[in-house]
Amino acid sequence: MINFQHMSIMKNILNSLSFFSVLFFFVCSCDVVPEIEEENIVIEEEGISINVPNGFDFSTQHEVQITINDNTSSGRYDIYAYSDKKYFAGTETFENQEGEIVTEDLYKSDLISKLVFSGVPFKGVLSQTISLPKYYDKVYIRRNDNLKYTSSIENIVGQKVDYNYALANKSVTGKSGFPDIVSDFLYCVNGSAQLFQVDPLTGNLTDLSDMPMGSWTCAIDQENKTLYSIGKSSPYPLMKYSIENDTWEIVANIGRGGPRLDYNYRDGLLYFSTGNKLYTYNPTNGVNLNTWVINGLHSTSGGDLAFAEDGTLFLCTFSGLYRLELDANNEYQSSRISSDNLPFQPTSMTFDSNQELWLANNANSSDLIIMDTQTGGWQYNYGVSANNNTDLGRTINDLTTFRVFTQTEEDPDTDGDGIVDRDDSYPDDANKAFEMFTPSKYGWGTVAFEDLWPTNGDYDFNDLAVNYRVVAVLNAEGLAVQLDFMINTKSNRASFTNGFGIELESILPSQIESVSGNILTHNYINQNANGTEAGQDNAVIIIFDDSNSMLNSENKVSVKFTSPVSTNDLGTAPFNPFMIIDKLREKEVHLAYMNTTTLGLNTFEVEGTNNDADGNYISNNGFPWAINIVHDFKVPKESKAVNKAYNHFDSWAISGGLEFKDWYKDNPGYRNSDNIQF
Repeated sequence: MINFQHMSIMKNILNSLSFFSVLFFFVCSCDVVPEIEEENIVIEEEGISINVPNGFDFSTQHEVQITINDNTSSGRYDIYAYSDKKYFAGTETFENQEGEIVTEDLYKSDLISKLVFSGVPFKGVLSQTISLPKYYDKVYIRRNDNLKYTSSIENIVGQKVDYNYALANKSVTGKSGFPDIVSDFLYCVNGSAQLFQVDPLTGNLTDLSDMPMGSWTCAIDQENKTLYSIGKSSPYPLMKYSIENDTWEIVANIGRGGPRLDYNYRDGLLYFSTGNKLYTYNPTNGVNLNTWVINGLHSTSGGDLAFAEDGTLFLCTFSGLYRLELDANNEYQSSRISSDNLPFQPTSMTFDSNQELWLANNANSSDLIIMDTQTGGWQYNYGVSANNNTDLGRTINDLTTFRVFTQTEEDPDTDGDGIVDRDDSYPDDANKAFEMFTPSKYGWGTVAFEDLWPTNGDYDFNDLAVNYRVVAVLNAEGLAVQLDFMINTKSNRASFTNGFGIELESILPSQIESVSGNILTHNYINQNANGTEAGQDNAVIIIFDDSNSMLNSENKVSVKFTSPVSTNDLGTAPFNPFMIIDKLREKEVHLAYMNTTTLGLNTFEVEGTNNDADGNYISNNGFPWAINIVHDFKVPKESKAVNKAYNHFDSWAISGGLEFKDWYKDNPGYRNSDNIQF
């Protein structure tokens, strides 16, 4: 049973008493500021009770062991936390494929931002234990073999994922016959800002990147391995994507939108079309060079354009496929090839290496279609209409072909660690190769504390709230050689001077080579020569001894190991985090049921009620003094208890964490925004 008491008045009184104590000091020229005995301040408010199962530790994360078996000689894996739910990203005003300006709600996938770790199998096996929010029950496994991507969505079963590449690499019935020297991949974009590929041999889809803006267009410069795309909204940016480096840049704002784009390697220009106009643009600066009129189109909405190998320019709109020819008046005349009653509206097209023309249609789940450029005959190849169990599940607004040629020369391995440069995150450092992220490459977690332990607090969890992202740097064998803690104190509403530390429970102090980046401004922390805290049985790193030192600023604290450490032995981040209350070194606050460090005491004598007599950091009424959220947690406002800020917190706790596992997210109806700090 939780008796959830509001103790905000206590903190307000403490702040007021602190002020008057300091004032009294200056008036009386006293040498000592009187101590405030916070335990003597009794606040009586109506309690809020909820029933919580015995042993519930308020954790929001679970550990998942990922094991990948792959006996091939190449292939880098990226593992992502996976959810098929899209998040609401606001509203957007844009020009649709019919040329109309519309405003619609925007929903996006955040898959690509949820990268957890990368690696190459060592002796045929890649295995890591990761920490994921409990609401994730799947992972997305992406394999990259020299830009040949494959992927799989795998269920988490019994806290494990076992993936066998040989078994996973099955193909569905599809079109074949590509030469061995080249592999084609269809690169696709859509208005939801997704860049992904489809393997034309199998119909398998693999996510590649989040775009800066949703788009109706894409085109590839094969020689430079560059994809171009024009944003669908004003100011219509020309976006440039490096396929090798997985990076985006904005070339220029071209000031007009439209659905059709291709790159012509013969003159190195982008050919862009909207309505009945065709334009050329310099891809290096976005300058418009030429403009032509297109005559004879039955519909000027939607579609795409593509150059065949012989230089013939084809264009499609919602009224079908056309061949374009430039006449003596410098205008393009269009000749319709397809029938006038197609059962689909083409939005995109591209030629593959066999000079077969691929199209996609305008649908929530697009089909991929092959069309004959001589007769206009066509067939569904993949998608719902193909009836071969290849529902793509998303819109394709444009597609283009990227060719991967078979490598005959040996790939370079500059640092000689056995990982080729293209798969190595540290190609010039033989001791480093990969990275593992908690909670993800671009995400943040939050550890939030109440500092009145062992008496009850007001449970707004804003006395100290620390954002973290932990990067484990791994070597070629997948062993950790370094930990980088990205730290940002996002809330410090306490009247005390509190510190923050992390214990690596299975690591000895002697296993640490050095610690750098932590900030110690007071004299109550003693350190060993390597930067770990002195007097500890396990390795303890005090990140800061004063929460103001890292307030609202991102800091990196690096921990280097004397020799590589298995990540299974290391454990999962954030390990054993704790707060030090008001410079009293032995007064630590830990997550529920976690152990103190060697220097900490888990029981304290207090005047009044000690609500944690057994020292497990769960109050006698069942509530914790610390909580770890694998998310950028928006803490409640001062004196606003967490269950008054988050509407499903109680349901989550009462169910023992089985219901509303994502209670802290910004889903509709989840938050009471008036009670949350932003």
